[in-house]
Amino acid sequence: MIVIVMGVTGAGKTTVGRLLAEQLGWGFADADDFHPAANVEKMGRGIPLSDTDRIPWLERLRAEITRWVAEGRDVVLACSALKRSYRRVLDPGLPEVRFVYLKGTADLIANRLRSRKGHFAGESLLAGQFADLEEPKSALTIDIAGTPQEIVAEVRKRLNLG
Repeated sequence: MIVIVMGVTGAGKTTVGRLLAEQLGWGFADADDFHPAANVEKMGRGIPLSDTDRIPWLERLRAEITRWVAEGRDVVLACSALKRSYRRVLDPGLPEVRFVYLKGTADLIANRLRSRKGHFAGESLLAGQFADLEEPKSALTIDIAGTPQEIVAEVRKRLNLG
């Protein structure tokens, strides 16, 4: 199974995704690691990426997802996947791919971002992320008000992952 943990910057995708993968003994990948250097540099200056910037990145991620499924690997992927069109690129239409949407308020996430150090995407990008967000209808939606451990427990319960 491929579990794509999605949401805006600061929602906890990497923290929750790593913990979920660790508990299940699965692989973990952070979509941020697949961005070309130009995208990282642009976001680091507080400039939101355009759809044109994102397409090669999304296509690269889709190729990875398809490969993982073909190899029978179980992987948790942390990826913003904010728009329906992005999720359509990411999802090759396989039943092994599931989206988990980490949902939180702008205030809660802004508070978290203010305490985060060393990440290229900061609070300045948050308003644009919420503007771009098209909440998924078919994803498992999880409220992020709890601790990472509570969130992972809820994901595992609702996806029947022991």
